[in-house]
This record gives sequence, structure tokens and C-alpha cells, in this order.
Amino acid sequence: MNQVSAIPSTATAKINLLDLDRAGLRNFFQELGEKPYRAEQVMKWIYHGLEDDFGNMTDVGKALRTKLAAVCRIGPPATLMDKVATDGTRKWLLGMNHGNAIETVYIPEPTRGTLCVSSQIGCALNCRFCSTGAQGFNRNLSPGEIIGQVWVAAKYLGEATHQSRRITNVVMMGMGEPLANFDNVLVAMRLMRDDLGFGLAAKRVTLSTAGMVPLIDKLSAEIDVSLAVSLHAANDTLRTELMPINKRYPLAELLAACERWIARKPRTSITFEYTLMDGINDQPVHARELIKLMRAFPTCKVNLIPFNPFPGTQFKRSPASVIHAFQTLLINAGVLTMLRRTRGDDIDAACGQLAGQVVDRTRRSASLRSQREPQGVAHAL
Repeated sequence: MNQVSAIPSTATAKINLLDLDRAGLRNFFQELGEKPYRAEQVMKWIYHGLEDDFGNMTDVGKALRTKLAAVCRIGPPATLMDKVATDGTRKWLLGMNHGNAIETVYIPEPTRGTLCVSSQIGCALNCRFCSTGAQGFNRNLSPGEIIGQVWVAAKYLGEATHQSRRITNVVMMGMGEPLANFDNVLVAMRLMRDDLGFGLAAKRVTLSTAGMVPLIDKLSAEIDVSLAVSLHAANDTLRTELMPINKRYPLAELLAACERWIARKPRTSITFEYTLMDGINDQPVHARELIKLMRAFPTCKVNLIPFNPFPGTQFKRSPASVIHAFQTLLINAGVLTMLRRTRGDDIDAACGQLAGQVVDRTRRSASLRSQREPQGVAHAL
């Protein structure tokens, strides 16, 4: 574990250029009285060269560099902690403000490198099997705080050019519900996709949602990315118990939105995420419910996720034999099914374990702590 740097104690009034996508940067340079093409020059330095010092931007005139340094900055989040798991998974604790921090995780594999990015400080959805929700909720992240996670990871991984890319995929699956921070997440994903940004293909940028139905429709109209849906149960009673958002957007509405997504993007599919918890949602009856649901989505896949425990949780990971039997039932029914290998659980970087440091504005964490005593029963993911 490497201790790196502390977050600055005071915020600057300068504009953070990481908050602006290409269109925003062009407008910013016009307002400065500069040619809009200067935005493209600076973007290349920021995202291809991972440069945060205007003085080093050698093809930008000295007068403009001086002007930029006076009114704006390139301000990625400060790194508070850097951990590497035994399997090579890497987790950064990134400082925000007022004692808050978020977590970002990099998962290396032989043919890809996936970065799991957070969208909020904490989460307001209170899914019962997730440690992020147990922290409560503080605020949405800005576009710069979201894309800044990719920038920081790329910098640490030594990816200063696109010649030897180590981050091949970005998934909005970290702390928070991305669609609850729609506008800021959209700007950040545009920078992930932009050729002058990180230049990732649509299939390599994935947004995972618990099911905010109207915003799924809005997302499909705004940007071309991949969609993952956190399902975790295939009947409304159980899903509402595990995920309170299901009360507002029940399965019928959620699945109708998924069908609309595929109709608008016929060459794409959706990944349905299903966390297996011992005795909760892992029995043959649950598998049969899921098989029935998936008949409407023959080209989509189910991603089975063994539950990753966290302090205070009442849930347990399903035994390997139960997971295998569940997967076999789905496969035999013709459902494309993948089993996610647990990564980084020795540094609490596995799916559902991200917690960070959250100054809770919902007062949920204190309430849940009192509910746990003395039983130690948990509440949220």
C-alpha cells in the first residue's frame, strides 16, 4: 500500500478543464477570445499526453499558456491511497472535499484492462447487499471528478499515449447510481468516447444502472455506450426487498425500457447482473424465474456475480456447488451466462465492496449502525 498525497485543504476558483467535453472546451476558448481549435490542441495534451501543466504544452503559444494558467486548471482528484491486491487488481482512494473520498478500481486481465469508475460520493438507493449504500449519500461527482478517475489511473499505469493501451474498458459500476447523476456522467462518458479524449469504442464504455427507467430512455438518445442492468432478482417481491428502487420502477417497467433500448440499438445487447446470495436468490426456482424473464432478451447475457461480503452484512456468498447448478440451469435453457470471477476482494475492491469515505447527508449510516447492534445485521451494498 502506497500513501501518496493529501487532498488540498481549499478549493480553487479556477475553472477545471476536466469538467468540459470538446464542445464545452470550444465554447470556453471562444469566451477567452481564442480560436476554437485551441480546444483540440489542449485536449490532446490533457488526455493523450496526460499533462496537467500548461507550461509544458509546447505547441500552444506562451501568451495563451499564461492566460490559461491564470483562469483555469487541470485538476484531477488527489490520490489518498493506492492499493494493489494479490491478483494484480489495483484500487485508488481519491480525495474529494470535506473529508469525503471515493474508490476507483483497475482490473488487469491478459487481453484487457477494465477500470471501474464511481459517479457519486456514496449512494442514495440503499440496495441491501452493497457496502456503498451503507455509507449513505453525500453528493454527485462533477464531470471532472468522474473523468479525472480515468486520468489518474492512466497516469499511474504509465499510459501516456494510445500506443500501448492498458485501460481498454471503462465501466460506470463504482460508487453511486450513474443515472442519478445523468448530466455529469454524460459529459464524462463523452470524454471517454472522444478520439481526442480516451478514444474508447462504444462497446468498451458501459453504464450500469439499478433501473432508473426514464433515464435509460434518455441515455439511449444521448450517447452510444453499452448498458448493464443490476437485476439480482427476477420477481418483484424479492427485488423490492433487495433493491428499494424496484418499488418505483418495477420489473415490467424496467424490462420494457430494456426492450426499447435494444429496439433503438439493434446491434447491441444488454448485460443483466445477478449477484448470488446464499438462500436468498440462488435456488432453482429463482433460476427458472430468470430463464422466463430472459426469453424476451435472447441476444443478451446474464452476468452471475458471487456475493462479496463486507463488515456487518447479513448475506453470505452462495456455495460453489449452488452457483454452478444455477449457471447450468440457465445455460441448459439457452441463456448466455457468464460467471464473474471475484477480483481484488483482499483489498475490498470486489463488486459490491466499494465504500470510500462518505460524510453522510442522509443520516442512514448512523441509523443502520444502531439497527445492527447487537446482531450485526446489514443494510445496503
